[in-house]
Order: sequence, then structure tokens, then C-alpha cells
Amino acid sequence: MTATTLDHGVISPDPAPAGSGTGSRLRWAVSDARTVTWRNLLRYTRIPDSIFFSSVQPVMFVLLFRYVFGGAINIPHTTYVNYLIAGVYVQTVMFGAVSTSVGLAQDLHEGLIERFRALPMARSAVLAGRTTADLVRNVGVLLLITAVGYAVGFRVQTNAFEFVAALLLVLFFAYALSWGFAIIGLSASNAETAQLAAFPVLFPLTFASSAFVPVTSMPGWLQAFAKHQPVSQVIDASRELMLGGSSALWSMSNLWQALAWSAGLLAVLAPLAVWRYRRAA
Repeated sequence: MTATTLDHGVISPDPAPAGSGTGSRLRWAVSDARTVTWRNLLRYTRIPDSIFFSSVQPVMFVLLFRYVFGGAINIPHTTYVNYLIAGVYVQTVMFGAVSTSVGLAQDLHEGLIERFRALPMARSAVLAGRTTADLVRNVGVLLLITAVGYAVGFRVQTNAFEFVAALLLVLFFAYALSWGFAIIGLSASNAETAQLAAFPVLFPLTFASSAFVPVTSMPGWLQAFAKHQPVSQVIDASRELMLGGSSALWSMSNLWQALAWSAGLLAVLAPLAVWRYRRAA
């Protein structure tokens, strides 16, 4: 077995020999994706400013919404901070997904994508590595939000299993979205354009949702959209898992709708992102 050296200390093995079976090719693709994931995680550690600001933003949202709106919005059967945390979870991972588009746009602009494509590695490895690294980063951010939430009064009202299920649901949705933002990054001319192109998608989906206020408090013409769009579905499902709802997981309609949205987005966006990667200039 030989190896090919990439920039930034990344080592990628050569692909499986011609004629090897599907299982062998899959193992090599996973190995390539793991290598690229490690490369991106190393890059995160070398940009402390990025880590700091990506951590400060969700903390500010928790504190500001908790103390600015906490006494003004009445949530039946629970407190506003309990209602808020699920919305901050999803809002944070959505805004964090912008880093996928910005990072890929930067790599494309610097010619690194072209060098990756010239290497004997799986076509999906670069994108899988990037989105997986962002997923790992999101785990840390969600744990930070949870800690800050507990400090200001948030309490899980179900059990540890359902709480972990809520976090996994949010992470699954975030992972699916990352593939969509990968398409934006590979289509943008530079990192700044990629960042600007993401926000017209993020803001309506985030703020016209059940993230921070009940949908029933919105104008009637907005409620139909806010109630049925994917962000609200994921927030409502994760909120139900943390605060209580149906007695059995399989009877939670919000959960199944959220899973269907996430799986559907991933099934559509991942192949499109790989297709766009192959044609990136």
C-alpha cells in the first residue's frame, strides 16, 4: 500500500486496486473521508478566533432571549427557557452550516479543490470529510449550549435517553443541511459570496419558525408556512423529546416528520453536492 501526501499534513491512501469488490472500495472511500475529516478538524484548532466566535454567538442568544423575552412570553406547562433551548440548538447548527460553504469556497478559490480532484481518492471524500468535521464541531457547540442553558434554568423534563435522541435529531438535520451549503460553497466565486448567499436561506427559515415564539402567536398567513417547514418540524420534535409529549417515541408525529425531512434533504442534497464537486472549476 502506498500513500499520497496532501497539503496541511494530510495523508491519503491510494484507492483500491482496479477490479476490487464493492466492500473494498467502500472501505477506501471511508478511509479517504476520515483523512479529510481529520484535516478539517486540525484546521479548526489552528483558527482560535473562529472557535471563539462560533461559541459566543449561541451563548449570547441563550442569555439575551432568556432575560429579554423570558418574562414577556408565557409558555403553557413549562418555562420560556425550556422552550427556548431547542430553538437555539437548531438555529446554531443552521448558522454553523455556513462554515461548510465558506470553507469549500475558500478551498476552491485557493485551488485546493482542484488538487484534491487530481488525487487518487474517492470523489465523495472531500465533501464527506468536510461535513463530518462540521458535525463533530456541532457536538461541542450543543454541549456548550446545554451547559449555559442549565446555568440559567433549563431543565430536561423527560429522561436522558430522550434528551440524547433530541440532540441526535438536531445533529442529523445539521448534517443534511451541510450538504446543501456545500453546493453553495462550490458554486460561489469566493468565500464572501458563499457567506452572503447562505443568509437569505437561513433567516426566513429560522425566524419564521417555532424557534423563539409559538407559531400560534404569528399572523394567520404566516402560520401555515411556519408550522410545516422543516426547521419548525425539527425544533418541535426535539422540544417534545426534551419536555415531554406523547408517551412513546413511535407515536410522536413531529419526530417522524422531522426524520423524514432530514433524510429526504440528505438523499437529495448529498448526490447534488458530489455532482457539483465533480464539475467545480
